Amino acid sequence: MSRAAPPGSRPVTVRRFGPAGWAAATGDDLAAEEPLEIRVEGRSVAVVMRTPGDDRALAAGFLLTEGVILGRDDLHALAAVDDPARPRGNTVDCVLASGVPAARRHAADRALYASSSCGVCGKETIDRIFQAIPPLRAPPFPDPAVLLGLDARVRPQQATFARTGGLHAAALFSLETGAPAFQAEDIGRHNAVDKVIGAALLADALDGPPLGLWVSGRAGFEIVQKALMTGIGLVAAVGAPSSLAAALAARAGQHLVGFLRNGGLNLYGSEADAPGLP
Repeated sequence: MSRAAPPGSRPVTVRRFGPAGWAAATGDDLAAEEPLEIRVEGRSVAVVMRTPGDDRALAAGFLLTEGVILGRDDLHALAAVDDPARPRGNTVDCVLASGVPAARRHAADRALYASSSCGVCGKETIDRIFQAIPPLRAPPFPDPAVLLGLDARVRPQQATFARTGGLHAAALFSLETGAPAFQAEDIGRHNAVDKVIGAALLADALDGPPLGLWVSGRAGFEIVQKALMTGIGLVAAVGAPSSLAAALAARAGQHLVGFLRNGGLNLYGSEADAPGLP
């Protein structure tokens, strides 16, 4: 008999092999992965592989971090649309405000799929990034205790990861208190970041008190770039940063934290205004 899987997952049948040999077939849940087509005024600009849920936020965050929109005012409308070619409602269309220039309307055009594991590939160099967006001034570095407490605050909200073990998580959090303001899970780490950024954008929360970005895995170049495009001055990762991510953070004026686990952390990027650092 078929059964329904919890949101964000899909049911499968599995047989496990161990010291006692093969066990009987049983049901299990895997993280769901499906394509989402993102359109701008009916024109397809990207197809990303993601875990269904928070699709409007994912699309909004993608458009912001790709430079199509610069803020909430650039969005006139954003909605899921029906397309017989994409079942389950896996299409989101965006109508831009009339003042958005043509160059930005085509900024995210892609002729490829963005896989959940690597995001949209083929980014421009760091020099090209700073032609579009200036460096920012990093906020004062928070008390390390704020960062060290993030895992305990965020992990209880990772319900689908707890069931499947197959998702990444991202959160925007208060730099003062460490309280998570927006959280998301997705099979793609870039999608999880776009989801929380998009949720904050749609809630008009990006212009309020400064927020940091926390990610459950490593911090690659694109994660830091997405934070920079959003004006986020601190990125904290449970895993390691890449060399290019550290170089971008240093030039951008961002704090980049890696290996945030087991009671410790490493700080890369900008060290401006970091109290207590040598």
